[in-house]
Amino acid sequence: MSGRTHAGACPERTCVGCRERAAKTELLRIVAIKDACVPDPRGTLPGRGAYVHPAQVCLDQAVRRRAFTRALRAPGVLDTKVLRRYVEQMTVAEQATP
Repeated sequence: MSGRTHAGACPERTCVGCRERAAKTELLRIVAIKDACVPDPRGTLPGRGAYVHPAQVCLDQAVRRRAFTRALRAPGVLDTKVLRRYVEQMTVAEQATP
């Protein structure tokens, strides 16, 4: 035996809000389009991406630390209104499903 496991490796990313490592599937990919942070749930939008837990706490920490601007290498401040609305909708949807 070679000692290899048959389970596939799960890619990990770091949340820019809380700085914890998690599976890529547990995090939400964010991209910068013009001057705004836009959620990319399917992970198919072009450009540099940053990852954050889809939770209000992590989003607030990332905004306060200006982590999106650094991670996405964007000049200036990025607008997070669309991203906040998306995270709020995800939170409401998770609470509605038992």
